Formats: sequence, structure tokens, C-alpha cells
Amino acid sequence: MKEFAAIEQYFRQGFVARDDIILGVGDDAALVQVPKNMELAISVDTLVEDVHFPANTSAYDIGYKALAVNLSDMAAMGATPAWFTLALSCPQMDATWLQEFSQGLADLATRHQVSLIGGDTTRSKSAITISIQVMGIVPKNQALRRDQAKVGDVICVTGSLGNAGLGLASVQGQIDLPKKDKQFVEQCLNQPSPKIKAGQVLNQLGVCCAIDISDGLLADLGHILEASQVGATLHLEKTPLSETLKNHIPTQRAWQLALTSGDDYELCFTVSPDKINTIQQHLPSIHQIGCIEEIKGLRCIEPNMEYWQPQKAGYEHFADSKE
Repeated sequence: MKEFAAIEQYFRQGFVARDDIILGVGDDAALVQVPKNMELAISVDTLVEDVHFPANTSAYDIGYKALAVNLSDMAAMGATPAWFTLALSCPQMDATWLQEFSQGLADLATRHQVSLIGGDTTRSKSAITISIQVMGIVPKNQALRRDQAKVGDVICVTGSLGNAGLGLASVQGQIDLPKKDKQFVEQCLNQPSPKIKAGQVLNQLGVCCAIDISDGLLADLGHILEASQVGATLHLEKTPLSETLKNHIPTQRAWQLALTSGDDYELCFTVSPDKINTIQQHLPSIHQIGCIEEIKGLRCIEPNMEYWQPQKAGYEHFADSKE
């Protein structure tokens, strides 16, 4: 299949059409209308075969996850996603693969009312590479940021951690799980749920600081600490773990997965203690796991009050390989 035929068949139809799009797919650039008193939030992520997803991952899941990880960045800013562009490089234009890939994209885009407004397709020599740039809107001066953590803030996360890490271990054949648990953790890995609504609620309730957990909690919280020039202490017994993780992984290993494996795409945020009750009324699933402190560095405390040292802090390109 030729490039423009593929674009016409798989990427012009079946996607959300928004009223704020002046010009979409098919020209040299897209034109969109940013609402008054809003700021434009922009993020881009690239997924590479055998780095961010195993080669045998289904095309549907690849398309879904490629958009999900970008929507998660919008959630971390408290923004409402609106538009995205797609750059796809692959060795050949396979009709079946493209149909499933575009369906995964379109299903998630429809769920969050995000429009595909342009992009590019190119031939690669071997690996599939997907780059998505997502754009969203957020009220002026209200975006959640990494540099707004304050000493005394409580550190929270929106849900359980480590499921995607266990899913990767399952995909790689490192652990044998019962069918139901295997399906659960592998879905957490391949079809993460971007916390758009949670990010918007945090924004509306006056939270100022957040990040999405993509490379592991310790690594991503570390970005907040660096940007805000503060330190933190985490209490490991407060780490939110799913029953699946607790049932199949020893405690120390479960902590390691939860804090360093990444791909969970939950939100980590910091907030003044006096706002916690209000936030929990709107987001009952949040967990308080630590506090922001003046002394720099990140400290993890076991239930016996001893310091816990992880094997590594999280995923880092050019230093690690996920697969």
C-alpha cells in the first residue's frame, strides 16, 4: 500500500471531529482555535519497537498505548487534551497491521474526544517508530507543574503501582501467572489508562504540582524534587499495591516493581495537608505515601524505620533497556 492511500484509508476516517479545528489532515500544517483565556499545553513522545514495546505486541495495543502515554502528559498538567499529530515509520505498509493500529488510536481518541489533525508516514529499515505530539488546553496560569512542590506538602499517587512492571515480566516469560491475573497485568502494560479526569480535578481543587509516572515513581518524583529544589521521604508500607502484585511477588520485589518499573501512568502530586480531605472526597482512590522536606534527596523508609535502597531508581534512556 502506498503512503497517501494508507493515510486516506486509515487516518482520515474514524477519528473525532472537533469544532475548534480550522484545517486538519491533508495540508502542510493544521490550524486550530485556542479558546480565550486558555494556554496551549504541548507534549511529544516517541515509542520504538523493542524499546517501548516488544515486537510481538498487537498493533491495536501499540496504537492505543502510543496515544495513551501522551494523554498522560496532559493529565499531569491538569490539561484537557484536544488535538494530536502522528509520525509513523515502519518497514512496510501492511493493511492488516495499519487497520488494527489505527483502530487502537481511534478508540482511545474517541474516548477522550481528541482529534488527529496531521502527521507523516515514512519507511524505516527495520523497527517501527511512532511519535505522537498531543496538544491540550488549560486555564491560564493554572497548569500543574513540577517546580511547585513545597516543604510540608503531602506526596500522593492516584492508584496502585507496579502492575505494568509485572505485566512486562509476564510478557517476557519471567513469571507464570494464572490466566485472569496475566490478562490484568498485561492490559495494564499495553493499555494504560491516562488519568485525565483526575488531573482536571486536581487542577480545579488548587493543586499546583504533579507528574505522571512513566519511568518509575522514584525517578519521576525525583524530577519534582529537582525542579522544586526540595527533598522527600517515602514510607514503603504506604505504597499502593494491587492484590495481584501482593499475591504473586514477595514484598521487597513488589516495592522494587512499584517504585521503579514504570509504565503505570498514574499521577504523583504534592499538596498542602489541609487540602487532602477535600481531594479524597473527589478522588477516593488517592494514596498518601510521603512528604516533601527541606533536606534534599529522596529517602525510602521501611516499616521497621530502616532505610531501603532500591536496585535502581527507574528507567533511563541510553542507560537501560526495558525489554
